[in-house]
Amino acid sequence: MRSWVIDAVLLAVTVVTAAVAAAGLADVIPPVLATVAVILLAAIAVWAAAMRLISRPDHIRAMQSHQIVVIADRSLAYLRRGLDAETAQEVCRLALDESEAAAVAITDTERVLGFAGIGQDHHAVGGPILTRATREAIEMNEHRILGTKDEIGCPRPDCLLKAAIVVPLEIRDTPVGTLKFYYTTPRLLNETQIAMVGGLARLLSTQLELSELERQTELACRMELKALQAQINPHFLFNTINTIAMLIRTDPTTARELLREFAAFYRRMLEDNEGLVPLGQEVEYALTYLRFEQARFGDRLRVVDELDPDVLDAQVPAFILQPIVENCVQHGIPPEGTLTITLASRREGDAIRVKVTDDGVGISKEELPRVLEAGFGTGLGIALGNVDDRLRGFFGPGSGLSVESKQGAGTTVTVTITGPIAIGVGG
Repeated sequence: MRSWVIDAVLLAVTVVTAAVAAAGLADVIPPVLATVAVILLAAIAVWAAAMRLISRPDHIRAMQSHQIVVIADRSLAYLRRGLDAETAQEVCRLALDESEAAAVAITDTERVLGFAGIGQDHHAVGGPILTRATREAIEMNEHRILGTKDEIGCPRPDCLLKAAIVVPLEIRDTPVGTLKFYYTTPRLLNETQIAMVGGLARLLSTQLELSELERQTELACRMELKALQAQINPHFLFNTINTIAMLIRTDPTTARELLREFAAFYRRMLEDNEGLVPLGQEVEYALTYLRFEQARFGDRLRVVDELDPDVLDAQVPAFILQPIVENCVQHGIPPEGTLTITLASRREGDAIRVKVTDDGVGISKEELPRVLEAGFGTGLGIALGNVDDRLRGFFGPGSGLSVESKQGAGTTVTVTITGPIAIGVGG
């Protein structure tokens, strides 16, 4: 930018000097006046060049796009939480700082959620929508341009807001509120401002839609987790109770211990386990489940622990190992003979891997590619798929389940955990 300013000044100086010399006035005009004339003409030239630059359509579009991107980027952290009074107020402040508006407001379909700028002393947040045009924008899902104070509908006669642009905010093409830019003069209601507010409203709508999608996904995962908890097979419940009942007659001490463990096991299963828990806690939960199954199957079921204690502090989603060992018992144990289940864990570079291996009946080549599909297999068919989805949701696509199996030789399910949570464990 400096180069065209210097060029303009030099051009002005040259023009004035030549004009003075050509007119033979160099000896007539005092040097001070000549200098002033040069400066004035240089300033005019600079101003004219600047106006030409600023008035270029591509420059206007660039400035407009920059404003929209800055506001949308800074508002993302707030709108990810959805549209409420707190997030709306923060977005209004951001938009006010980055725009030419005198005030900015956001409404839902009934009330003013946020307001920042001139008039915030009497444009009450939390109050009902007063402007008829705002209600029309919501009902018709169309923007409205308000060019008079009467159209704004503020009851205060001393209110300085005299013009506004109202644009609907949408989620899946359904209006959920409005974005409103206010001005102190209708002169600012130009195409640039209208396009800027419209573009910003579309970006904010996209952010709201992504927030809603994220919320729905989280809700679906919660429902699947509840279903998964309910799926802890009713047969397992009955079998465990029957096993304890038989042991009461033959081995009362063991029966009491199992009953205590069984109560603690089910209490944890019914808890709200939507966050992260230590891997060691998940391992203990899975081993408790296997102790019940060992009480049922006796010597036919053997459990081997090859877990590295250095990785047991890693944070993992709750309820990820029990469904895997349950599958081993339900689908791996042969009609006759024994089943050995091995739990092993180790660090591999920036990842932690937990392997659950059995030497049971295995999975056929035809069925193996589908074992993580929802609805595949017996029961609700969501257990392994749910575990895989939650691991990927928490840690990204590098995490999840992988299944290897050979019919008649057994199955290995590998849990992979990557990312900062895994990397940070053990120093």
